[in-house]
Amino acid sequence: MHGTPSLPEATDVRFDADSMWVSLSDGRTLGVPLVWYPRLLNGTSEARQDFFISPSGIHWEALDEDVSIEGLLFGWREQLSGSRQAA
Repeated sequence: MHGTPSLPEATDVRFDADSMWVSLSDGRTLGVPLVWYPRLLNGTSEARQDFFISPSGIHWEALDEDVSIEGLLFGWREQLSGSRQAA
């Protein structure tokens, strides 16, 4: 019996004026609008660059933001209420 396939991991994160781009270990690059993540949108460029990558996602301690790889793949976005909603 085969186990559940593991999710790819983030290998790089970059930003442009409107989007966050996440490179994954399986070769894909995902782009999401910054408006989906108000803490990132409202954070400074320097604060956005101060992240660390874990096997489950990307974390910005100073911005109190965590973005999971699963959430990116499913199109979940952060809502001002703190709940997640599919795009």
